[in-house]
Amino acid sequence: MLTIYPEEQTERDNYKLLIGSILPRPIAFITTLSAEGVLNAAPYSYFNIVSADPPMVSVSVQRKKGVRKDTSKNIMETGSFVVHISDEDYIEAINMTAANLPPDESEVELAHITSIPSAKIKVPGIAEAKIRMECTLKQSLSLGGTPSSPACDLIIGEIVCFHIADELYERGRIDAQQLKPVSRLAGNNYSKLGEIFSIDRPD
Repeated sequence: MLTIYPEEQTERDNYKLLIGSILPRPIAFITTLSAEGVLNAAPYSYFNIVSADPPMVSVSVQRKKGVRKDTSKNIMETGSFVVHISDEDYIEAINMTAANLPPDESEVELAHITSIPSAKIKVPGIAEAKIRMECTLKQSLSLGGTPSSPACDLIIGEIVCFHIADELYERGRIDAQQLKPVSRLAGNNYSKLGEIFSIDRPD
């Protein structure tokens, strides 16, 4: 078995090992509002559950040479954001929002997707999503890099409202096959749900 020490290779080499090993990764499609009222949207695959009491999720937004991306900047300024679960029906539009636009241009308009008002926060959601979660900023941490130039912002959001398509919801559970989630692999590759199997947990 090959042994690799992170400090002996570049950040890019470590990145390739991470995204090629930790997969499939769920994709959080996140909308935020700038201070000027521009609706920003972008996908992030460094995303997961933090807690159910209260419900919280985390997303790591990488910086560019220590500079925050619009998503994390907007979240820090407004204290809220919407997480959408990426699915097959609008993954092409989600991919379009990964384009590098200036802060005064909206990825939502570029991708021709539909904004919809939220129930408890000012940030709109995306109507095409089968699941969206309105979040308020619980905590943020600047990590990695150097003290003067961090590598990322780890954002923890508390979910204050769930929106779930009727066809997915039954007795408090989500039908994964109806959701048709899409996850991230390495490079330009994505993954669909695939085969589902069950294993009983030990007592």
